Amino acid sequence: MSSIVQRIARQALATFRNQPQVGGADAGKCFLENLGELKSLMTEVRAADLKLVPRRAEDSPSGVAPALPYSHGAPPVTYMHICETDHFSMGVFLLKSGASIPLHDHPEMHGVLKVLYGKVRIRCFDRLERPSGGSTAAPPPAQVGSLRRSVLRSTGEFTEECGPCVLSPDRDNLHQIDAVDGPTAFMDILAPPYDPDDGRDCHYYRVLEADPAEQKEKELWLMEISQPPDFWCGGEPYPGPEVTL
Repeated sequence: MSSIVQRIARQALATFRNQPQVGGADAGKCFLENLGELKSLMTEVRAADLKLVPRRAEDSPSGVAPALPYSHGAPPVTYMHICETDHFSMGVFLLKSGASIPLHDHPEMHGVLKVLYGKVRIRCFDRLERPSGGSTAAPPPAQVGSLRRSVLRSTGEFTEECGPCVLSPDRDNLHQIDAVDGPTAFMDILAPPYDPDDGRDCHYYRVLEADPAEQKEKELWLMEISQPPDFWCGGEPYPGPEVTL
């Protein structure tokens, strides 16, 4: 019997190989059915299925020796590559205690994220193409070129017992991921993969107005920024079952 990781990869390929076209009701129904099956499979996956051992705050990426704080040179986030096709990529992100993947976007992409151990806090935003009549003040003229009117869609915490977090090209497409109360890891599927040559480059943002209450559906301004200097992603080998497509 094939591993659950293999089954997830095959279902991801079936789901994203033929994404629905605008106005195609039948194609849209088939896509949603496939996506539902993918979400169901990802709900079942656990760290042990990928041969991952949950790490402690003092563990290094190798799990052998204590790690230096990431401010001293070790990356705050590492990535295990599992597989990639023209239609999707799949891998595992591992965040050290206190680490964050800054607010970023996924242009014209779908995504499915499933926590394998630990806990993450995810804040999801959407761009607003046109003002919706809210009272959000206009930004200073000098900043207009790098600003995006957006809305906070949701804030939630996820553990291995939760179902996956799902994003689409037009819903929850920008998000920030924070490790909560220790190290964490999550499986990540992006469809199609990032490809700057095809217009799918990753952009980073900063919320201009901090809102301690994090009021859902609140309109706000995001400013596009360079990749934050305290964030970078290293790589490490994937120890789990082989995936063939």
